Amino acid sequence: MTNWRWWMVVLLFVATTVNYLDRQVLSLTWKDFIAPEFHWTDNDYGTITAVFSIIYAVCMLFAGKFVDWMGTKKGYLWSIGIWSTGACLHAVCGWLTVHIEGFENAAAMTAVEAGSAAALGIASTSVWLFLAARCILALGEAGNFPAAIKVTAEYFPKKDRAFATSIFNSGASIGALIAPATIPVLAQFFKDRGVGGGWEMAFVIIGALGYVWMAFWVFMYNKPEKSKYVNKAELEYINQDYTEEEIAAASSAEDKNGGKGKKEKSISLWKCFTYRQTWSFIVGKFFTDGVWWFYLFWAPAYFSDQYGYASSSGMGIALITTLYAIVTVLSIFGGYLPKLFVEKRGMNPYNGRMLAMLIFAFLPLPALLAQSAGQISVWWPAIIIGLAGAGHQAWSANLFSTIGDMFPKSAISTITGIGGMAGGIGSFFIQKGAGALFTYSEKAGEAFHFLGFEGKPAGYMIVFCGCAVAYLIAWTIMKTLVPKYRKIEA
Repeated sequence: MTNWRWWMVVLLFVATTVNYLDRQVLSLTWKDFIAPEFHWTDNDYGTITAVFSIIYAVCMLFAGKFVDWMGTKKGYLWSIGIWSTGACLHAVCGWLTVHIEGFENAAAMTAVEAGSAAALGIASTSVWLFLAARCILALGEAGNFPAAIKVTAEYFPKKDRAFATSIFNSGASIGALIAPATIPVLAQFFKDRGVGGGWEMAFVIIGALGYVWMAFWVFMYNKPEKSKYVNKAELEYINQDYTEEEIAAASSAEDKNGGKGKKEKSISLWKCFTYRQTWSFIVGKFFTDGVWWFYLFWAPAYFSDQYGYASSSGMGIALITTLYAIVTVLSIFGGYLPKLFVEKRGMNPYNGRMLAMLIFAFLPLPALLAQSAGQISVWWPAIIIGLAGAGHQAWSANLFSTIGDMFPKSAISTITGIGGMAGGIGSFFIQKGAGALFTYSEKAGEAFHFLGFEGKPAGYMIVFCGCAVAYLIAWTIMKTLVPKYRKIEA
């Protein structure tokens, strides 16, 4: 048997890694490189990340349907092409701000008195420009997971999908792991050599990686039944969950443009909302995606704010790298656990996944202690947040796979997009709420209290508490909505 399906996982892994690298450039440069230049506050940054989340959410609703309509190959190419362009466009925001605000250069903007009318003007203009670039990034990135989950459903039987998903989904952790070791270094390297503020080239270099991936995708991807690299034995393994009639129907459905065969029946976007299974996925994404994005977007600022370790410092890089190393190593096992339940205990894939997800829902609970443990050593929050992030990635791999368990292939990208929309909305509330809370609590100082903490540390404590319990709440509601496995027919 050939093993071409694992090369597809490699492609998905690289795409997801690039996806999260592009997403991380801003979080790793805003506090120490961008904010001084544009006079940003936490609330400004919170607004940018929140708007990114909500645009991502809206785009996700239609991205899945777009991929189902366009086809996996073309849909993925459009997605990564758009987001790579959006990532590169961040680099011109500084140049545009200088010219719009009428300054000679970026150094002149940095020298403006903080809190002055000029500083507020610079902040406002730059925020709007970054929002524009961020919206293009969100539009493209919305297609990544719908396309990737569809490829996984095409190339893997149900029992292997969570494991395959956990491998490519670990690209999010790898991207977040590579980012702190490369992005601040790139920014500092070009800043020291007088190439703008340094952060511009970080956006351009990281953004350009997507264009390289597109070349590999064009030559390597095809449907398994049409791929010259997939032999009969591997194709039989891939299709082991389906009858010969179902395989024939799915094969004929791929001949969209040639008019050959009967087209596979699909589920309309609005009909998807009539199923409890869809709402179960929506709940799982809404309550938990924002938690991951909070750790992703705010961890560098947290270590800089609370402990004084800038993202470009050796200690700052070590803390973030340790955090995501924990996430990466532990999260891959998360996709393997339900495989053990299915093969060793004879459980059906859905029940095995739900049991695994319940186990992973307990991993984020130590986040309740992150702020307190930081008083002992800064390494404890890094370790605790790493465990929480590993819990999320393992949870996420299994959550994505529940779609393939219960929905036909023709609806997988659509349902993924709907759930992604819910996750983006949840993230919007967390990002905007966190930014506003941190700005307010910092100004309030000792007047703001929560569980023994004052000022901004109290703000972080509030958010950590919400992040810790989100998964257990989500699992309980999901299990109530869909207590037993039930397949949806198109």
